Amino acid sequence: MRPTLSQAVARLILLPGLAISIATLVKGYGDAGDGFAAGVIAALTLLVQYVAFGYREAERRIPGLRRLPVAAVAGLARALAVALVPAARGDAILTHWPPPGDSPVRLGTLELVSAVLFDVGVFLVVLGVVTGAVGAIARAAERAGGRA
Repeated sequence: MRPTLSQAVARLILLPGLAISIATLVKGYGDAGDGFAAGVIAALTLLVQYVAFGYREAERRIPGLRRLPVAAVAGLARALAVALVPAARGDAILTHWPPPGDSPVRLGTLELVSAVLFDVGVFLVVLGVVTGAVGAIARAAERAGGRA
C-alpha cells in the first residue's frame, strides 16, 4: 500500500523535528536553553505522526511514545528538585549553580549549569503531557466508536 502525502511528510519531518527540538533544548533562543519551546516542537512533531498514521500505528512505529506521560512525571520531579534544592540549603528558590562569578563545567560549548537540568525537566513535562493527552483523547474516541 502506497503512503499518503501526509504520511510521507510525517516520515520526513520526524527526525529533523526531534533534532531541532534537542538543539532548542540545549541552546535555546537565549543561549541557556529553552525547555518549553523544545517540548512544544517535539510534541508537535510527534502529533503529526498521530494525525498522519493514527494513534495505533504511530505508537507501533515509535517505541516509547505511549510511555511519555511517565516522562512528564519524571520531568516534573526533576524541575521541582532543581527549584527546591537551593531552598533546602538556605538559598532562594531557583538559585542556580554555579553561582555568578564561578566558571561552569563545560561539555564542548555547552555550559553545564543547573538551568539545563531545569530545562530538561520542563521539556519532559510539556512533551509527556501533550502526547499523553492526545493519546488519551484518541483512545477515548475509538472506544466511543469514532475513527482514531
